[in-house]
Amino acid sequence: MIISTELFNGKAHDLTILKQTTKIAPSILVVGDSGYRGMQKVYKKTLLPIRHKADINKLTEEQKLNRKATNKAIASIRMKIEHVIGRMKRFKIVAEKYRNQLKHLLLRVNLVCGIVNFEKLGTLVS
Repeated sequence: MIISTELFNGKAHDLTILKQTTKIAPSILVVGDSGYRGMQKVYKKTLLPIRHKADINKLTEEQKLNRKATNKAIASIRMKIEHVIGRMKRFKIVAEKYRNQLKHLLLRVNLVCGIVNFEKLGTLVS
């Protein structure tokens, strides 16, 4: 479920946008992809796939053995998130260049998020 959205101007790294726009309570578990590498420094309860050699070298032998299973579990969570993003992209507002008045963009993106949430909620109820 999409709770809220915020727009960011131009090209920027995922982690930069997260730091500048989002405040997350310390008790919430944050799940990200490799675009959020370094997020553990900002949020202690973070799940990221372990794929970089620098991260693998810091692991204990037991963690190295469980790395594949851990990455698979994280990927299954991320898959659900990517499906929601895919549903939003069906509306083309986030997949293509927006060619209308910018002052209406946030409202329209939030409307699309509401439709996606409603669509998902409908499948959960029935």
